[in-house]
Amino acid sequence: MDKNLKIPPQALELEEIVLGAIMIDQKGLYKIIDILSPEMFYNTKHQEIYRVIQQLFHNSEPIDLYTISNKLRNLGKIKIIGDEYYLIKLTQKVVSSAHIEYHSSIIKYKFILRSLINISYEIIEKSYDETTDIFELLDYAESKFFEITYNNLSKKKFEHVQSIILESIDKMKKIASLNNNGLSGIPSGFSKIDDITSGWQNSELIIFAARPGMGKTAFILSMANNISVYNKIPIAFFSLEMSSIQLINRLIAYQTDLSINKLKTANLSDLEWKLLNQKIKKIEQSPFYIDDTPALSIFDLRSKSRILVSKYGVRIIMIDYLQLMTCNKNTINREQEISIISRSLKSIAKELNIPIIAISQLSRAVESRGGNKRPLLSDLRESGAIEQDADIVSFIYRPEYYGFNTWNNIDTCKDQAEIIIAKHRNGKLDNIRLRFIKNKAQFLNY
Repeated sequence: MDKNLKIPPQALELEEIVLGAIMIDQKGLYKIIDILSPEMFYNTKHQEIYRVIQQLFHNSEPIDLYTISNKLRNLGKIKIIGDEYYLIKLTQKVVSSAHIEYHSSIIKYKFILRSLINISYEIIEKSYDETTDIFELLDYAESKFFEITYNNLSKKKFEHVQSIILESIDKMKKIASLNNNGLSGIPSGFSKIDDITSGWQNSELIIFAARPGMGKTAFILSMANNISVYNKIPIAFFSLEMSSIQLINRLIAYQTDLSINKLKTANLSDLEWKLLNQKIKKIEQSPFYIDDTPALSIFDLRSKSRILVSKYGVRIIMIDYLQLMTCNKNTINREQEISIISRSLKSIAKELNIPIIAISQLSRAVESRGGNKRPLLSDLRESGAIEQDADIVSFIYRPEYYGFNTWNNIDTCKDQAEIIIAKHRNGKLDNIRLRFIKNKAQFLNY
């Protein structure tokens, strides 16, 4: 059906009432200035009037019938609304701004409905075009619908400090009552890391970066195993490099003490088969969700994450790894694309109020540098935005990989690794040593 045959959702009378209320009581504007924008009004006259009201507000000028009329005249827009008499009629429709917030919300919801209709028809038109790329259209549709949600429904209002303090104290009391070893977030399973972070905190973006061969996947999967298999905390693991079968084989190796090579070849004795069948039950019963979609786009990740959190109660998301993601936008270069992905990951963490942990590659500068080859923040590959967006940036470093036998010519570094916390927005920095078991590709407490 042609959309032009139907009248779009609107609330013209409420638009008149809201504008009239502002003109007789400027304080009413303070309640709705972060709710309404000019384009939300259906009537073009009302759009121009509210646009002028916004300008007066931002210039700290008085807002009333005279100032609005004068501003419209100076801008040459008084004829668009008709004349001053139209403004007078608006003020005669109300006696106070008592219900201005409620009325403004209805105007906003009507605008959202109109936006949904317009986007839906646009998508329908594109769908009839045989040359349309289906995946590009899906990305476009989701990004447009998310845009409506983010721009119109996700914006938070100002909060008085008193309510925030009460919320903070209430959270502290809950943590104390849980007797969770002083952790306010999700435990990583590595005691010294948890001592520094107090667990992974909601809305934080945590980056673990390393060069190839350092054990990036092994580390993040060891942590996922600690969180989900042992602590029964629902987790989503997005693996862009390894298949779900490969990941499960590693989890089985962690549980059974069998080497990955042995599991790969299935060269097991009867006793080992019996042990395997017993141990895998713990994995089967864990709230562990794996997605091994290659070249996952940031839009797909956002969509899937919302479902995982709302439907399955997922409390933490892990991504292996960031540089393999795509954003499907017409960016000039890869650095811009990584910046968009990094910024989006932080946005998703805030929107869903969960921690997101992502693995990142480091540049080759580490290899060409002399000395102990410890990574630096400047080594983050392709984008400084990663360092800027992340709440925590840590590096995985194994000196044994580079042929070193000791830590700074003192202690042996055989089968050991170091987690270097190089940036911590809400805490201290430190270097933490862990054990690394090569044949199981597993990290353990040192």
